[in-house]
Amino acid sequence: MSVRDVPPGQGSGATAYRSSAYPSLLPWQVRERRFPPARLGRRGLDPDTVYAYLDRIAGDLAAVYAALADSRRETARIKDALRRWQSEKTRLANGERR
Repeated sequence: MSVRDVPPGQGSGATAYRSSAYPSLLPWQVRERRFPPARLGRRGLDPDTVYAYLDRIAGDLAAVYAALADSRRETARIKDALRRWQSEKTRLANGERR
């Protein structure tokens, strides 16, 4: 079972540093994340913890958008190759030569 399959509240906590050692965030991980209160004498959440988590989310989003862009480029390349192949087959079927 991978870390991604572990339900909320189980397994090890997430680190604040981006590395290839942990899997990308999943939607439920973002929704279930809770932050510790700020240090003594301050109100609200600990800003360092929140910013570290936001950095992690930004890194994961950047990876998703890069993968999406790669996928779109690959799709365009395959569509272009298919169009060229279909045109060539049509020409050969009509008796044309190059």
